[in-house]
Amino acid sequence: MNNYPAILIIAPLLGAFFAGLAAWIQERLSYPLALISLALSTFASVNVLMEVIANGTVHYRMAGWAPPMGIEYRIDLLNAMVLVLVSSIAFLNLLASYQNVEQETHDRAASFYVAYLLFVVGLLGVVATGDLFNLYVLIEITSLTSYTLVALGDRDRAPLASLNYLFIGVIGASFYLLGVGYIYIITGSLNMVDVAGILPNLPGSSTVLVGFILCLLGVWIKMALFPLHVWLPNGYTYAPTAFSRVVAPLMTKVMVYVMIRLMITVFGLEYIFVTLHLSEAVVWLGTIAIVFGGIMALAQKNLKKMLSYIIVCEIGYMVGGAWLGNELGMTGAILHIVNDALMTFALFLALGNIVYKIKDVDYSNLSGLFGKMPWTMAGFVLAAFSIIGVPPTCGFFSKWYLILGAFEAGAYHFAAALLISSLICAVLFFKVFEICFFAPEGNGLSHDNSHGHGDPVIVMDEAPVASLVTLGIVSLALILVGVYSGTIVNTIILPFLR
Repeated sequence: MNNYPAILIIAPLLGAFFAGLAAWIQERLSYPLALISLALSTFASVNVLMEVIANGTVHYRMAGWAPPMGIEYRIDLLNAMVLVLVSSIAFLNLLASYQNVEQETHDRAASFYVAYLLFVVGLLGVVATGDLFNLYVLIEITSLTSYTLVALGDRDRAPLASLNYLFIGVIGASFYLLGVGYIYIITGSLNMVDVAGILPNLPGSSTVLVGFILCLLGVWIKMALFPLHVWLPNGYTYAPTAFSRVVAPLMTKVMVYVMIRLMITVFGLEYIFVTLHLSEAVVWLGTIAIVFGGIMALAQKNLKKMLSYIIVCEIGYMVGGAWLGNELGMTGAILHIVNDALMTFALFLALGNIVYKIKDVDYSNLSGLFGKMPWTMAGFVLAAFSIIGVPPTCGFFSKWYLILGAFEAGAYHFAAALLISSLICAVLFFKVFEICFFAPEGNGLSHDNSHGHGDPVIVMDEAPVASLVTLGIVSLALILVGVYSGTIVNTIILPFLR
């Protein structure tokens, strides 16, 4: 039996156990144990993706129990791709974050690694599971560890941000669980494929409608879709750097995946777009999220919070694209899950390097960074260009599919919002570039008197090598994924949709 679907989740779960155990014996062993477990998970997820591409959907029955009574991991092209994304980003981030963890959570480093691994376990389980209730349990594992990890951040503001996140997260989880309850009442099953086979026989059921709405609201809260986003900016801003740069690219994207999974696999596109006619209203909601996220990002004076609001904007891209009701829009939304995860990861990797050196990332403290941290800023610029949508970076291609889908659906307001948001992002990032290009007045400067004058010279002071290498790998991936976007679409996304 091919056990890779189990290994990719069991490896970080056992890693969390042994990392916690090691803290009682030799605390410095916690980090390598965590890193090894995520390396195994990444290896297993890549093998699962290759298996699915070669032989089709993988069905893994936990403990051999057949569905619908047993819990099944059903891995098709969509979640196989997302599993590779989650495991690889979690591994690369931990590889780059040792110094950040030591700096920000030195007295709680082992606790951080244990919670981090459990967070990854939850995300991987959410993506792999084919059971609606198991999905709820895994979402809660992810959420509970998120609350803990956010609270480990800024000692003054992180606890309150975590509490706010907890309150809203519990509301979202409750909505989803209630929705699952309604679906179970009417179908008697929790297996996604089994439920999908029963629902077409229940046309016009108000119970199904209530269940669908509750599940959707719960997922929207978890993904921070405007106006349900209020937990996200402070949560991501005040979390430890090592956590903010994994939760920012992964948490919301996995929830977008869950939404698409519910739409396609469970309720069916015909029910959503033909029976309910919700497309236009949700696309408008996505449009408003794009515009609002951009405007709020413009109002920020802190780099980390500005990037957090860009995430709110990007969520509008994926939600609006998925609900356009055509293949181009859904293709763009799925491709943007991958692209936005990589773009956001690159931005937060660069941000983590900057935080490691200058601590406070208010705009007023960013002067001279191009001279002080040239390699970090090179990665930041490339990621920024991808967010803006400059070819051949990956951000251009998913936006292109989304715009084509918007025109095909007649959603011109959505296409306009995509273009306006690109302009807003250009303004945001070029403002940061301008601040970072010019030298600060006094701080961190030496003075060149060799020619009889005292011109300021910025001393280069880069981030640790592991952080720079990781940023380089992800920056290269932004271009490679862009160049091979057609291959990803034709090999994974379109075969899944068809």
